[in-house]
Amino acid sequence: MIERKINLKILIPIVLLSIISIITIYSAMTYTSSSLGNLALKQGLWYIVGWILVIIVAKLKNEYFYQFSWYFYIIGNILLLLLLFFGTPINNSRCWFTIPGIGSFQPSEFMKIFIMLVLASMIHSFRSKYKNPGIKEEFIFILKTLVIVGIPSILTFLQPDTGCVLMYLIIYASMMFVSGLRMRWFATAIFLFTILILGIMWLYFFKEGLFIKIFGTSIYYRLERIFNWSTGSGLQLENALAAIGSAGLFGHGYNNTPIYFPESSTDFIFAVYASNFGLLGVFILFAIIIFLDINIFTLTRKKIEDTNKYIIAGILGMLLFQQIQNIGMTIGLFPITGITLPFISYGGSSLLSYMLLVGILLNISVKKNRTYHYR
Repeated sequence: MIERKINLKILIPIVLLSIISIITIYSAMTYTSSSLGNLALKQGLWYIVGWILVIIVAKLKNEYFYQFSWYFYIIGNILLLLLLFFGTPINNSRCWFTIPGIGSFQPSEFMKIFIMLVLASMIHSFRSKYKNPGIKEEFIFILKTLVIVGIPSILTFLQPDTGCVLMYLIIYASMMFVSGLRMRWFATAIFLFTILILGIMWLYFFKEGLFIKIFGTSIYYRLERIFNWSTGSGLQLENALAAIGSAGLFGHGYNNTPIYFPESSTDFIFAVYASNFGLLGVFILFAIIIFLDINIFTLTRKKIEDTNKYIIAGILGMLLFQQIQNIGMTIGLFPITGITLPFISYGGSSLLSYMLLVGILLNISVKKNRTYHYR
């Protein structure tokens, strides 16, 4: 019999974030189309479904997810491929399937979980097979993992959804960093990545025609949209900064966002919250987020399976990146990439994927450790 202990240090922040999410989305509805319906009510319903998933997942062994990780991964890639042909076009992207009577479904949100599960299983198998792997063994292993991440990354990029591709890469980097590989691989990767980025930027700024010939106009305009952040241009950023900057210590008051900006319930939800509740409200939100992140990290200090530690690394890397990127782009520190704020922004697929991860985290925090046996 496994003795379980509810981890309130993870549950309580999620409950608080769910309350903040629903009330902020309600406030954001002032500037959202009426055709979208009551987004706050929908988010509340998604949270109810999410908590049901948390209960189900928390009662299962994570072993089940690791055993079937490859099946999840294959199904996820099939769905990403089908999106290119049958996805519903929204804002020039095919990222969603439309399910009549329910809404839209975004497979890339769940693909993040499938990548975590497969990588965790692969790292576990590699470390079990090679106690002291040589450079050759590590190189072959890295190539295999790059293929695993590369396939969904290409399919997602073609939708196009650059934000999710970034998340795949962040998850990959986080999990590989704790895998025990030699640090020289990370130094080499950083060097090559820097050279690649510098090369692309040189083409973009100084050889515009050659850049378009190589990468096409679609990628050119995507980069143009990203680089606009440095000049502070764009309706979203300008109006978001105005709303936040005028909020003061206590904000303009609940449900009183003084200025319009697009994507107020999703990408720019933080601007709505900050304008309503001011600097004090922002400090409270930051405290809740930091408290959650710290308690997720402390799970790695328990006597748990290495596979679970790899999963935690992926989850924590993903959350930290999304939190920093979303808030940073809202206040003009980072490019606008369409990355949402976890547990706060509106979205059924993204919220359910986060709640599935909460269930996995709660399962990891079981008081007595399990020993997993799987291939």
